[in-house]
Amino acid sequence: MRKIPTFLSDDKKLQVVQEYLNTDITQKELLIKYNLGGKQNINNWIRKFGLSSSTKVQIYKKRTMTDKTDKYIYDRSSELIIKKLEKELEHERLKNLALNTVIDIAEEDLKINIRKKSGAKQ
Repeated sequence: MRKIPTFLSDDKKLQVVQEYLNTDITQKELLIKYNLGGKQNINNWIRKFGLSSSTKVQIYKKRTMTDKTDKYIYDRSSELIIKKLEKELEHERLKNLALNTVIDIAEEDLKINIRKKSGAKQ
């Protein structure tokens, strides 16, 4: 069955070319997806826009670099969260120490037992 000629704007052509270069989709799949005719259309558009197709090695490097960058960002954000939590923990420790000191002073001055005694009731 013969394809009906489809006239695409340069923006649409560039979108198709970028999809081809940045994904694992084959030219044939793109021709079917966008209902395009002509086996060399995508190659012609690549030359027209002065782009080059990525080799499998370049695609692998690009994905590896993205993964490493994502891991770095994740590690960095984890470090920031840990530092924030450590600071909050230290603040709570100091607050606990201050409250215990206040209770100790109140028990001494007022001669009353504020803290609950541990152990079973008798």
